[in-house]
Amino acid sequence: MKVCLFNSHRIGVVSDTGVLDVTEAFSSVPRPSWPYPQSDWAIENFESARVSIEQIVATGAPIPIANVQLRSPVANPGKIIGAPINYKDHIAEANADAQINHGKTFTELDKLGLFLKANSSLIGCGDEVRIPFADRRIDHEVELAVVIGRKAKGVPRESALDYVFGYCIGLDMTVRGPEFPTFRKSPDTFSVLGPWIVTKDEIGHPDNLDLSIRVNGQMRQASNTKYLIFGVQRLIEYASAMYTLHPGDVIMTGTPAGVGPVAPGDVLDASIAGIGSMQVRIAK
Repeated sequence: MKVCLFNSHRIGVVSDTGVLDVTEAFSSVPRPSWPYPQSDWAIENFESARVSIEQIVATGAPIPIANVQLRSPVANPGKIIGAPINYKDHIAEANADAQINHGKTFTELDKLGLFLKANSSLIGCGDEVRIPFADRRIDHEVELAVVIGRKAKGVPRESALDYVFGYCIGLDMTVRGPEFPTFRKSPDTFSVLGPWIVTKDEIGHPDNLDLSIRVNGQMRQASNTKYLIFGVQRLIEYASAMYTLHPGDVIMTGTPAGVGPVAPGDVLDASIAGIGSMQVRIAK
């Protein structure tokens, strides 16, 4: 199932013919009260609404996808977690590019740990990325994004996929510079998720998916998640050893080689096998 948020944050299921609005399937699900939980309400309660969702999908009238604005498919992630160096070819390019490494030597993920991106940086592919510093290099980084489906703490690698809700395409936009990654990767609009979440039952194994990004039609990055140093299961194990993961939390799994600068007006086309494609514009 392909789950999206669209227009005024309506909940949708994407079919071959368009988007079916399934928001009413959640009408009997209690809304959270103050203090609000550290999780995404729709993802946390998706299974409770599944029967009603499937009924609407079977009988509803789809809206052409060209007629909707796709939002981030996760409305309220408690955390957006980043894996900074998780492909060997990206380690090599980072160590060879002074604008990326700023005098640092990158080794592997277990020597660097993870980082957090501000929730306020989150947008969907229907929005534009805005460049905050005209005099700084801004890079694209295409990544597989993992959306957590249930509370997880201290999860062993072998059962890690049991805690996944689904997968989407992620763009981890980055300001190059000497500051900590959490700062440079958290400007408004610098976490792009989309175009929808593909539920885990439709992805046989997340560690064998082609992914790519083109900028203005030119291929920049092309790889496969089989080259992840920490695969999806190990990343969930690693992250949950430090953080309690909640429904809707997002793990950005890292980017392969080929990262490069973007400029106002650029058009980015990102794809991941089994998920689909999304087009994102850099605001002029």
